[in-house]
Amino acid sequence: MPADSISLSAFSRRALLRAMAAVAVAGNAPVLAQSAPRIVSLDYGLASTLLSLGVVPLAVSDLADWDKWVVEPAMPPSVVNLGSSWEVNFELLVALKPDIILTTPYLDELLPKLKQVAKVVRLEIYAPGIGPILPAAIAATRKLGTAIDRKAEAEGFLAHADAFFAECHARLAAKSPPPVALVNFMDARHARIYASPGLYHNVLERIGVRNAWTEESNYWGFQTIAIENLSRIADPDARLVAFEPIPADVLPKIMQSPLWQSLPFARPGHLSILPPALMFGMVNEAMRFARLLTDLLDPKE
Repeated sequence: MPADSISLSAFSRRALLRAMAAVAVAGNAPVLAQSAPRIVSLDYGLASTLLSLGVVPLAVSDLADWDKWVVEPAMPPSVVNLGSSWEVNFELLVALKPDIILTTPYLDELLPKLKQVAKVVRLEIYAPGIGPILPAAIAATRKLGTAIDRKAEAEGFLAHADAFFAECHARLAAKSPPPVALVNFMDARHARIYASPGLYHNVLERIGVRNAWTEESNYWGFQTIAIENLSRIADPDARLVAFEPIPADVLPKIMQSPLWQSLPFARPGHLSILPPALMFGMVNEAMRFARLLTDLLDPKE
């Protein structure tokens, strides 16, 4: 349903009450708090970066799935769910009276309507011609810090991230980790596999782990492949790392497949399941993935 066709009666009562509460709190806030920008984010990565810069967004699109895909940092309960990023609840957005709306090229079709509501800050991370995603995410973090007067916080956050990647690299350097192939199972016959120039691939480079999947991907950093295409991974020592959530029927069906049994990943210890780590995120999501993979390859006692 188009966003502009949503009537007030279609609001969830909870979302509307949250919006009214957010506006009321802003109206009664001290002068110092009023000077802080009221920011709405239509992108998970930008929203998590806001939190790391010390800013709680007023609202985030697709907030209902935050704990399914992003997990951390935790989103404060005061934040309002704007609904689907492609079907933003514009009446709710107007009611929130934001100063800034954060968006990305993925939602460019919404720009004319968004600009009627508030100042739009459009940051490019995933787009044709951008190249490696982690450097683009770092650049976007600096631009965001400048746009919301949090330059020092942005630099501090990025310094912390750089040190964290270095720590992961140091832990793994002594382990001579095997190459890994990174997938999300879509169903029992298909998977997304992650490669250059994507965020996961960039993190592998930073922490010193080789990507077992050497084919180039799209600018989002993935290819959709049939499960049998995993046979194109030649290294017999490679490990397959799959991320949750996994559809309930996928692993039972795969394990019974003669095709799967012929793959090296069917051997004990060659398939691992990790909790979710947002593959289309920014620096926070890169750090979460780095921590999960480093702990997998170098378990802490």
